[in-house]
This record gives sequence, C-alpha cells and structure tokens, in this order.
Amino acid sequence: MDGINKYNEFVALHKAQLESSAVPVHLWPALYRKLCTDNFDAGEALQLMLIDYDDEEDEEVDPTKNDDSPHPVFALGVAREQGIKATDPQAIYLVDHAWTFRLDQVRQQLEDHERLADRLSAITGVDLEHENRVEKIMRRMWKYCHAYSIRATDAVGQNLTDDQRLPIWYIMDEVGSAVTHSDEPNFRIVPLLYLNNQTTYSLLFPIKDCEQGDQVTRDFVEYVAKDAPQRSALLLPWQEADLSEEDFKQVEPDANYFTSGHIPETYPPLGNVATSSNHIPQLPLKVYAEYEVVKEHLTAGEFILVDQEDEADVLWLTRHYKSFKELFELTPHKFINQFPFEYVITIKDLLCIMARRAAKNQHHNPDSLETYPTWLPTTYNLTTELRQFVAYYQTRAAKQVDNHWIIKPWNLARGLDTHITNNLKQIVRLPATGPKIAQKYIENPVLFMRNDQELQVKFDIRYVILLTKVHPLEAYVCRKFFLRFANHEFSLDHFDDYEKHYTVMNYRPDEAELHHVKCEEFLELWQQQYPDHDWSKIEEDICQMLRQLLQCSTEAPPPCGLAPCNQSRALYAADIMLKWQDDRMKPQLLEINWTPDCKRACDYYPDFFNDIFKLLFLNQQNDKIFKSLN
Repeated sequence: MDGINKYNEFVALHKAQLESSAVPVHLWPALYRKLCTDNFDAGEALQLMLIDYDDEEDEEVDPTKNDDSPHPVFALGVAREQGIKATDPQAIYLVDHAWTFRLDQVRQQLEDHERLADRLSAITGVDLEHENRVEKIMRRMWKYCHAYSIRATDAVGQNLTDDQRLPIWYIMDEVGSAVTHSDEPNFRIVPLLYLNNQTTYSLLFPIKDCEQGDQVTRDFVEYVAKDAPQRSALLLPWQEADLSEEDFKQVEPDANYFTSGHIPETYPPLGNVATSSNHIPQLPLKVYAEYEVVKEHLTAGEFILVDQEDEADVLWLTRHYKSFKELFELTPHKFINQFPFEYVITIKDLLCIMARRAAKNQHHNPDSLETYPTWLPTTYNLTTELRQFVAYYQTRAAKQVDNHWIIKPWNLARGLDTHITNNLKQIVRLPATGPKIAQKYIENPVLFMRNDQELQVKFDIRYVILLTKVHPLEAYVCRKFFLRFANHEFSLDHFDDYEKHYTVMNYRPDEAELHHVKCEEFLELWQQQYPDHDWSKIEEDICQMLRQLLQCSTEAPPPCGLAPCNQSRALYAADIMLKWQDDRMKPQLLEINWTPDCKRACDYYPDFFNDIFKLLFLNQQNDKIFKSLN
C-alpha cells in the first residue's frame, strides 16, 4: 500500500509535466520505478553505433565559417532480438545529461574542465588533439544541445529576476546524443524535471514498433507541421537546405500582429482634443512618481511631489499604462508619461517594422545586399521571418560578405540572452529559448581610444528623446548625450567576451569596470582622435534618423503606430552606434528604451529632470539644453 501511495504522490507531482510532454500513461509506472532506483537500462535494449564517413575530411577550423558537418558521429540502434513494441510498458529509458550550462559559461567551462571537453569532443566528433578544440566544440554543439527555461517564481513564490530566469542549456549523454533526425521518427525524447531530487532527465520512448537493427530516430522539430515553410530552416542543424534562391524581402504584417500578445489599450477618439491642451495648469504641478530617481531630483519650485495618484496633475509611472481613453474622459487635466501604443518603438521587432517604413518599399541594394533604411542594421524576426532570414544569410554567404549577427530577445534589455555569432545553425536554435530577432552585427564600428587604457574600444551613444505630441509631431533631444564603452580592445572574434563586444557594464554581476566620460570631455577627445569628422555633422545625422523614425511611427493609425493623446508626454532613450561606410561615419539605431535608467544623467547634470519636466509639462523650451526634431 505504501508503494501505491508513493506512486500516486509521484503522479500528482509530475502529471502536468508528463501530460504536457505527451508521455503515454502506460509508461508512467516504469518511469517511476526507474527514477526511484536511478536505473539507466537503455543499454539492455539499445546500442551505440559509430558512423564512418570515408569521404569526409576533417577540415581545419575556421571561425569565420560554419565548421559543422550535418552528419552525426554516432547512431543508436535497437539491439534487442525481439525488437521494441510501442505498447511495451517497460519501454521508457532514462537519459542522463552530460552537461548543463548557460551560454555565457561555455568557453570557460570547456577550457577549465578537460574531462568535460574530452567527453564533448567524443559526442561531437572533434579530434582530441585539435588545437582549436574548444572553438570547434562550440560550433558543433548546436545539433546536440537543448534548452529549458526557469519558471517565474522560486520554490517559495518569490519572483525571480531576469538574470535568474536566463535559459538553461544541456547536452544529453552519449545515448541521447546519438538519436538522429527523421521526418517519420520511431521514438520521442522529452525532458522531465524529477521534483524529488530537482534533477532534469530526458525520457526516451518508442512511438512505433521497432525491429532489431532499426535506427532510433526522433523529429527534432516535432512541434512544426511537416508542410510549414519554416520547417526546413529550423532543421538546418541536422539537415542541410539551400534557400539562397528564395525571396528574402520583408513585408509589413497586418494589424493583428501589432496587438498579438499585448494587453489591449484604449485611446482618446482620434481628432478630439483633451482639455489639457488648453488648460492653464495651476502651479505648482502635483507629481506622482513611481521612479525613485525622479523623487530625488525633481526639485524645481514649479513641481511638488504627492503620494496619491488621484491627487496628481502629472503621473510619472514605471508600469505600463493602457487606459488612455478613460484618462481622457475622467481626468482630462492629468498628464501621463506614456503614449498609447508606444511599444511599437520600444519593442525590438516592432521598432524595426517602424524603421523600415522610411525605406519607402525599397528593400535592399542588389549588389551590396545592404537593406534600407541604411541607419537600421538589417533585422529579421526569427519567429515570423526565419525562412527569409536563412535565404538572406545564405545569399550573403555566397557573396562572401560578412555574416556576423547579434541575436536579441524582443523584450529584454542589458544584453540578457543576447548572442553574437556567424554560425547559422546556432542562430536557428537560439529562438528555442524565446522570441528573438537577428540583427546584423556591426563588424566595422567606429572605435574610441580610451585614454585610461590606450585601447581602441567599441562605444555607443545614448540620446534622450522627449516626445510631446504625435500629430503634428513635436519632439526634442537632450543636447547632453551619454556614452558607454567596452572594456576590452575590439576585434572580430571571441564573441562570448562580453567586455569586448558589449558596452553596458553597470549591471554585470562581476562588477565590471564602468568607464565614465561626460559628453563635454568626449567631444574634446573626439576632436583630437577624429579631427576630420565634425561631431555637429554626426549629431545632425543622428537627429535626422530619429526624426524619420518618429515620423514613421505615426504614419499608420493605432495599433500599427503611436496614437495621439494630448495628455501624453514621454521620455525615451535611443541607443546608437557609428559605423564606417567608405570614409564616412554613419549612425546606426540599435534600440529605443522605455523608462530608461536616468540615474547617471542626474549624477552628471543635477537639473536633468527639472529641465525635462519644464519642457514636457510647462512647454518651457530651452535651446541650449534641447534640440528640436521638428
């Protein structure tokens, strides 16, 4: 009776996982027994087989190319004389995980742990003595690794941070890694977190009857229909496909795409004018602020902080606000620091759609393959445009032009779950951990000589944008911009070296050095380093770029663009890099940030929020501080 109770407890704990993974119920008792006894008995029914490819040479690793043969090293075969029946209640096999890791730890772990590297060399077919062994394993591992994500809360219900919820990747042991792909598979493999000891296994079980000698296969993209257009692209790590002759042009999606996955928003009737546009505010304006930095630095006498939203004339929120129509109807005198549908410029995939409107239906230069507008790095949505991206990537490869890409989540900041690679097989696997865009990595950035290190490093520029009106467009940038610098000298290699390829250092857990340079000092150093490139001309190009983006974001009505709301005012931050194009420096728009961190701005310029609030809510324009984008 005790055994039955324990089995029932096991089912109660794991039923949701087992059902969501479609593990047949008749296999659950055997799975329970094998988990309890740690019984890895696959060897009694299955055997590893080494595959010999006589005509394949082991080429020297070239980090600029995809050094990843589509052929597996091992296969797994049915060894049992009587075969394996799909209805056999014992035919479920535990598969251990040889390596569990986060992607930013891969190189370090492989270099530090020789036995791990030896085991991965055997699984991926890399020569133990190869001088670039680690690099080669890192390129070949994408046909063998899989991922799972951490739930939003911990065991006691506490919310986990974005850092704590970063995806976990794993490579199965030799048995699991030997299962090859088939469009008509005879087995499945699914992960299971065994809650009794918090250990993750993979479960291997048949879905068809197999005879002795049959090769064990699975469908690596079983969640995708056989006739789905993206299937061949998703299968690239296991099955080669040439899509280079296909059309890689991008078409703007319909309105449904802009609302899918977003909380519905309301907005004032188009054409109506809220009384706030004619309302003469009584000073001081009462400000309700959720952002501590505003509370600390909003000191101008024209404003006073209050603790209750209903008392306020100005709402400065750090949470997304959605009820603009109700705000218009119930409290027409209130201002708010957001615009309806502003996510069209603050979420990365939508931002790129907005920007492409500036190209006026001209997609790319057929000779150079450069896409338009030239100030937006070529960007593809790896969920909706994966097939087009592969076609574009392979077309670039055929022309032998640079093919490094930076893969970013749609809605995470600070470089989280962001990766740089020229490995197509890696790129098509990364969306397994959540929606991603692939953006052309700037391989020829304008560099800055850090005077503290005598190193030429990457840097980016942050301009603060102030939006006061959508129709007609009325916007400004702060003339004082902000700089962020990499810590290691730039070169087009070791893309897992965060301090070489990224500039956001102030959130690093290992307390990476943060190099501070005010814009006034930067401009002096710039003049010394680039005397032939006047910053005022670069800034004008940046402002023209931002003006075009904001105009594009108002071309279409909501939800495909920003909605006008006379009570709305907003502050955004644009992150920008410069790249060399021939002998010219061209700005490149990386992203637009919502509720950006302004602490450093206030440390540098104590009146930062005083000046911004006066412009946004009192219309006090100051040409020395703000430059109009109108």
